[in-house]
Amino acid sequence: MPSSPLHTILGSTGNIGTALAKDLNRYTDNIRLVSRNPSKINPDDQLMKAQFLNPSEVDSAVTGSDTVYLVAGITYKTRIWQEQWPIIMKNTINACKKHGAKLVFFDNMYCYDPKHVGNLTENTPVNPESQKGKVRAKIAKLILDEIKAGKLTAMIVRAADFYGPGAKLSFLNESVINRMKAGKTAQWMYAGDKKHSFTYIPDAAFATAFLAQQEDAWNQVWHLPTSNAYPTGQETVDILAKHLGVEPKLQILGPFMLNLVSLFIPVLKEIKELRYQLDQDYCFDSTKIEKAFGLKAISIEEGLKKCLE
Repeated sequence: MPSSPLHTILGSTGNIGTALAKDLNRYTDNIRLVSRNPSKINPDDQLMKAQFLNPSEVDSAVTGSDTVYLVAGITYKTRIWQEQWPIIMKNTINACKKHGAKLVFFDNMYCYDPKHVGNLTENTPVNPESQKGKVRAKIAKLILDEIKAGKLTAMIVRAADFYGPGAKLSFLNESVINRMKAGKTAQWMYAGDKKHSFTYIPDAAFATAFLAQQEDAWNQVWHLPTSNAYPTGQETVDILAKHLGVEPKLQILGPFMLNLVSLFIPVLKEIKELRYQLDQDYCFDSTKIEKAFGLKAISIEEGLKKCLE
């Protein structure tokens, strides 16, 4: 029988859920993986199937948990986010309150005011203009309100755009790294000369597991370790090209080209409202976690190199 408190991951099959399960194994031998089709990451993992829109299934998944990690991803469409995310969050919060579990919510930076995208900290105003950003602000507020009322122990951890070895649904992996590995020209959207933040998935997972073990980390927002090198699209391609021994070619997909390509790749239509993250400097600051716990991100150069191994 497991000897340590139960840690439950809701959304265990994605980039973060998979990496998080590996890192939690440093701290506990009692991990429950929950998704529509979960599979073991560690030999002793418990598996449970659940639909997060179903309150009774979420309640069952959370039963007995000490800590719950909501790291689920849903279809990248505004309408679906508006319909489903509030339900998923309410189901999760209600289950955690009922069973006395602490909650870690893995979030992104969409809720922040776009006017501050050049310097995003945990204190950046929450004032989204995009529809997806408004959804993220709404569900984060549900958690923060429960914390303020003293009814829930929780934390919100945030990351910038993901990348990492074998990452799925990552802009950097799909449009740049994988294309260059296949001998194709890297692609970037809107502008290739603006600074951009990328969070390395293993860093994000390690820090999330670590924070959940720290009593003084609860009931606040944390930015997960992210390199402050903030490379431009061209600088990113230059690094990869050096390691691959190829020419650093970069194709910029401007508004007209994106409109054309989106006829064949519908998900690109969903990116238009987030143009502000790509046509100006986007700098995600993780100084808080670095100062509090000494957690630092891998360098961009080393992270990109690992993606090529």
